[in-house]
Amino acid sequence: MTRRQKVGLESSATRIALLDAAELLMREEGYAAVTSRRIGATAGVKPQLVHYYFRTMDDLFIALFQRRAERGVEAAAQAMESDTPLRALWDQSRDPTDVAMNLEFMALANHRKALRVEMGLFGERLRKIQQDALARHFQRRGIDPQISPGVVTLIMAGVGSVLVLEATINMSNAHEATEALVEDYLRRFEAAEAVLPQIKPRAPTAG
Repeated sequence: MTRRQKVGLESSATRIALLDAAELLMREEGYAAVTSRRIGATAGVKPQLVHYYFRTMDDLFIALFQRRAERGVEAAAQAMESDTPLRALWDQSRDPTDVAMNLEFMALANHRKALRVEMGLFGERLRKIQQDALARHFQRRGIDPQISPGVVTLIMAGVGSVLVLEATINMSNAHEATEALVEDYLRRFEAAEAVLPQIKPRAPTAG
C-alpha cells in the first residue's frame, strides 16, 4: 500500500525537534552520527518517528540543508545590503560553524545525489544574491570595479573558507599575511568609498 502523504507537518514541534537533533549531531560528531536511532535519542522520542516525518534519510538531510540554506540566504541578503558588503562577505566566509557544517554537507553529498543537486541549486542562488548586491552597491557609489562582482564573491568565499579549514588541522603557513592583505585592501577600499557621493537610482520615466 502506498503511504499517504502527510499534511500540515512542516511546522510540527516534533519535526523541528528532530531537525534540531540532527543538526546538533552533525555539528558535534559529523554526518555519520546522524542515524534515526541517534536522532530519536537526542530528541527524546522514538526512532520510528524519524521515518514518520521523513520517508528516507535523504529526505531528512535535504530538509535539514534547506532549513540552514534559507537562514543563510536571509542573513546574507541582509548583510550584503549594509554599507560595507565586502567586509560582510569576508566575515561570513570565515564563520567557523558555517564552514564546518558546509564541509559535512559536502562530504555527505558525495554519497547522496539528491542532496548534491539541492546544494548546487542553493549555491547558485546564494552567489547570485551576493553578486547582485555588490553590483548594486558599486553602481550606487559610481564605482567601476576592476574585478567583476561575481569573481569577487568567489575569491572572498574561497579564501575565507580555506583559512578556516586549514586552521582546523593546525595549518597556519601564510595565514596571517593573507588575512592582513585582505584587511588592508578592505580598509583602503572603505576609506576611498567614504569620500564618494552616493548616486541615487533614476526614477522610471513615464511611457
